[in-house]
Amino acid sequence: MTLGKLKLRPFLHRGSLILIINMMLFFEASCAMSNQLEEPFPTKTDMEMVLIPAGDFLMGVDGKDFDQRPLHEVYLDAFWIDLTEVTNAQYLDCVDDGGCKPPGEAQYYRDRSLHDHPMAYVTWFDARDYCQWAGKRLPSEAEWEKAARGTDGRIFPWGDTPANEQLANYNDNVHKSTPVGSYAAGASPYGLQDMAGNVWEWVNDWYSIDYYRTSVRENPQGPEKGDRKVLRGGSWFSLVDIVLKTHIRKKRSPEIRDYGTGFRCAFSAD
Repeated sequence: MTLGKLKLRPFLHRGSLILIINMMLFFEASCAMSNQLEEPFPTKTDMEMVLIPAGDFLMGVDGKDFDQRPLHEVYLDAFWIDLTEVTNAQYLDCVDDGGCKPPGEAQYYRDRSLHDHPMAYVTWFDARDYCQWAGKRLPSEAEWEKAARGTDGRIFPWGDTPANEQLANYNDNVHKSTPVGSYAAGASPYGLQDMAGNVWEWVNDWYSIDYYRTSVRENPQGPEKGDRKVLRGGSWFSLVDIVLKTHIRKKRSPEIRDYGTGFRCAFSAD
């Protein structure tokens, strides 16, 4: 057979070509999804956020405290949450932009030596307004607990070891808040900082003493109404490490503000 009579055949069969095209389209879609995951949240602030993957975790505890029981399995969709508590400097940006009201103690959050300390003296409404200004929202109580606890049912963000001065700011050890991220050894399973101590953190949910006994399994949002909101995580003046445990709940009027209460924000593309 001479070359002139040789009929050149396509390098690929039709089926193989379709397969490769589909793979290329899948790769492009994957890249697009990856880009969305890298930065799906607003860039209005310089806060770093951490992705908490979708899945189940154990919430609550089997113990004597009625409002923390029973230990139950919860499923959450994926969400993002702030790496640290919102700082004074970040909140000041919101005030200067007209998106937030000044907190109860203006001298504290305008003190430049405290610019990297967690925002305090804020009501639940102040925290909500800041998160909305930033294009985010307050985390649900279940989201907060998963971010702090992970999926292995640990007692503290860092594990089951009792708290000490290297793991968290509590017990009035330094007599005030500390710059966010000061206790790297006390990070949660997802690398989140200050999930125990420093300041209590507002979450979105209304409080109910028996909510865990009736809550839905998937993406619980708390009771539809109430007169008190939930706080989590303990603060720098919490005198015992019990309140630093990942399942501990605190209730408070959403109008209350003090030097030991702050917040962090969350985001999800829903």
